[in-house]
Amino acid sequence: MNHDQSERTAFDFEQYGRRVREGPCFVCAFLDGHEDYRHHTLYEDDDTVAFLTRHPVQLGYCLVAPKRHVESWIHDMEEPEFLRLQAVVRRVALAVAATVPTERMYALSLGSRQGNAHLHWHLAALPPGVPYDRQQFHAVMAENGVLPVDDATQEALARRIRQHL
Repeated sequence: MNHDQSERTAFDFEQYGRRVREGPCFVCAFLDGHEDYRHHTLYEDDDTVAFLTRHPVQLGYCLVAPKRHVESWIHDMEEPEFLRLQAVVRRVALAVAATVPTERMYALSLGSRQGNAHLHWHLAALPPGVPYDRQQFHAVMAENGVLPVDDATQEALARRIRQHL
């Protein structure tokens, strides 16, 4: 399970772009059990879900999202709901950091109304020893390649992370 962080495979942005623009909401489809949107769940409660991404740029790369279809944490959430979501983001980040070597934990809210509109937070554990020019934005951009992990590896990693939650 210890992947060489320099080992990367190309990411098909054309196919990905079509999927997120033309397909269903990926979080809602995942929660509805749509087979094409399967992910390995790390955490779930009545309001929130966290799961490993299918195309990780770092080991343990995961998403945390509200279950209800929310597109803007500024306009669509009241402060108590937002703070509960952030508590889960932190809790999942701590579990990831306890599972994979982590020098720094990155957390970003990405997506847009044009694609991946469902609010979600990306968590990426930067491993120790990554050269500075491959940290920060470089470390979380799929344009720089994704880790070649298979489903069994992701399931084993999810199981290890869940042990820390």
